[in-house]
Amino acid sequence: MGLQRLTVTFPGGKKVDGEYGKFTIHTDQPIDEGGEGTAPEPFTYLLASLGTCAGIYLVSYLQARKLPFEDVKLIQEHEWDERAHRLTKVSMTIQLPPGIPEKHKKPLIRSASRCTVKRLFENPPEFEINIEQQTK
Repeated sequence: MGLQRLTVTFPGGKKVDGEYGKFTIHTDQPIDEGGEGTAPEPFTYLLASLGTCAGIYLVSYLQARKLPFEDVKLIQEHEWDERAHRLTKVSMTIQLPPGIPEKHKKPLIRSASRCTVKRLFENPPEFEINIEQQTK
């Protein structure tokens, strides 16, 4: 994949947008935190990326085996430590409809575990923040 670029812009208030390729990801803060509540907070996108990433691995597994996937659900729950202001646990439960054989349960768990976003938490990247002065 190489170097990828996300450009962050500030359209006003507490809104912060991320432009990535042809997509603009809009974020805002809740009203009680000074925002307008017009879009999810950035952290919500992070949590959603965990579940949706695991979900793509699940649906790919099911589709490859021609198993039904329309009624499959992945429920993600989070534990938050207010004092430390950090996420302490993420739990995922895969809800399967009747008819999916038992032999697929462990492979489905393994598939969801392969999520790239989850692996990011397990092996975090190096972070670097720099300042560059713009010229007109």
